[in-house]
Amino acid sequence: MKIVPAILTADLKDLELKIRQVESFSDLAQIDIMDGKFVPSKSITAGDLAKIKTKLFLEAHLMVENPLKEIISFKEAGVKRIIFHFESQDEPEEVIKKLRKENIEVGLAINPETEIKDVEKFLNDIDLLLIMAVNPGFYGSRFIPEVLRKAQELYPKKRNYLLGLDGGVKRGNIRKVSFSGIEIVYVGSGIFGEGEPKKNFFLLLEEIKEV
Repeated sequence: MKIVPAILTADLKDLELKIRQVESFSDLAQIDIMDGKFVPSKSITAGDLAKIKTKLFLEAHLMVENPLKEIISFKEAGVKRIIFHFESQDEPEEVIKKLRKENIEVGLAINPETEIKDVEKFLNDIDLLLIMAVNPGFYGSRFIPEVLRKAQELYPKKRNYLLGLDGGVKRGNIRKVSFSGIEIVYVGSGIFGEGEPKKNFFLLLEEIKEV
């Protein structure tokens, strides 16, 4: 299971600090984007991200009402994969079509209340299905263990997409996540909270290295 640092911030200087920290221990970072509408909080924008040069593989997790409007600006900011929410206002088919046209990898996120049956028809057209283990929009939200059944349901019949999980993952529960079939897990406060991010990252790796 791959661990990916998830960066959530509304401050450009903090964004650059976290990206530089990630560069010392990972080759990939997820940037959490919030519009203050789909979720109550607001974060940095594509324009902010474009000001920072990095060799990291960047993906944007768009917690926004209208992901279609954001695709081009994030492509120009250097993002290689965009994860959008099934629950957003735009039609998933249209978002997927636009991402494919722009040669951006496609991630589809589902909130805790959304069931796999609701998104099954899109699974052949995406690169990653992201299962949210918290209600999105805040660092440090409570992990909802019940969502792991979605991964356990999907993993045996999964085909050409990655199975990811985001939200509330820490040293106390990451091992349980690793047994569920999740292939890529996104960690925010578990890395960037208390302590030094690089050390926190490797402590998480220690938890799952024998799984």
